[in-house]
Amino acid sequence: MLLAVGVFVLVEGTRRLVEPPTVSSGAMVVFGIVGLVGNLASMLVLTRDTGAGRSGTFNMRAAVVEVANDALGSVAALVIATTGWLRADAVVSIGIGLLILPRTLRLLQETAEVLLEATPRGLDLALVREHLLALDHVRGVHDLHATQIATGLPVLTAHVVLDDSCFLDGHAPRMLDQLQACVAADFRVAVEHSTFQLEPASHADHEVGLHA
Repeated sequence: MLLAVGVFVLVEGTRRLVEPPTVSSGAMVVFGIVGLVGNLASMLVLTRDTGAGRSGTFNMRAAVVEVANDALGSVAALVIATTGWLRADAVVSIGIGLLILPRTLRLLQETAEVLLEATPRGLDLALVREHLLALDHVRGVHDLHATQIATGLPVLTAHVVLDDSCFLDGHAPRMLDQLQACVAADFRVAVEHSTFQLEPASHADHEVGLHA
């Protein structure tokens, strides 16, 4: 929707730049002030507690962009009402379109990556595998997958092959703690939600559909 609005505003702004419409300045002052105050208050609420302007959820970030666009529209209304420059609306509309489109395309790309279950940006699975294999008692790592299921929420799953002795001396639970701590702290993208299937080396003969 933001993408469609951005294209429409850009086209309409260009048209109004050529043919500025006649407007009622009195009504524009009232609605411009009310709209500007309301939008500034909305932006304050959205960004104060959620961090929506930087790393908030996709929906919150889209909401901030929408509110910012409305605030700019209110500014244009006030400029027209106070100066009489009718093309201010067109200039601001074009600016709004140029503001919406790149941010909307970036949001669309990020949401598509979530829907397609792409590996989170900045997370090198080869490096993850290397770090896991470097832990004591780890014999192998396979079926290693990482996805991002929501904003800032990467998840990782893997089958980890351990020495058979880990399942005999009760060391397996401590190994699980080490594996989860490894992926949560050793990489640029911290993976705090991980699921590991611990397997003894002897389980390889029974593994069905083994993957890398």
